[in-house]
Amino acid sequence: MTGARAVRLVLASNNPKKLAELRTLLAPAAVALVAQGSLGITEADEPHATFIENALAKARHAAHHAGGAAIADDSGLCVDALGGAPGVISAHYAPIDLPGAAKAAGAARETRRALQDAANNALLIERLHGASDRRARFVSTLVAVRSADDPEPLVAVGRWFGEILPSPRGVGGFGYDPLMYIAALGCTVAELGVAVKNSHSHRAIAATQMLQLMREAWHLG
Repeated sequence: MTGARAVRLVLASNNPKKLAELRTLLAPAAVALVAQGSLGITEADEPHATFIENALAKARHAAHHAGGAAIADDSGLCVDALGGAPGVISAHYAPIDLPGAAKAAGAARETRRALQDAANNALLIERLHGASDRRARFVSTLVAVRSADDPEPLVAVGRWFGEILPSPRGVGGFGYDPLMYIAALGCTVAELGVAVKNSHSHRAIAATQMLQLMREAWHLG
């Protein structure tokens, strides 16, 4: 991969928000980021206990079916007092019984996501009740491969440190954002504007590292 021509990079995700965010973050590199769903590629299994293993599995799956380069992100929240939980199951931390409307075919993904987020946050608050150590971090692990059998995957990890509040604050963002207080910014992630969040986030940190790796190893942009 040499020269300045744009390289197609398949994102191993069908999340439109993640696609838009990574397109912006990786814009300085000569890559054309496309979602795997637009190529008819299904989502890979994520059976592993670590972010890096899941990200690598997703990147290899997308690269195999696309016949070219791919990138994957596996991310979540790690809380010290909970031994790193919820970790790789952050998005589905709490078991929930969806109402009939949310189970119905065609129900909005965002509706289901909001219900899951609320349950996840409630469970996290419950499990940290009375805890004196509330330190936590958002973690994003990006893995990029030139092909499914690339012997040299590029790996970048971003960590955004904060602490978990006993009750939510703010209405922006998603997931655990209303509970994650960033002392350096004096507010929760849910109280940040989109531009500020995207410039400080764990994914932004990982993407900055990934850009450097792509320039060094893939000779891009």
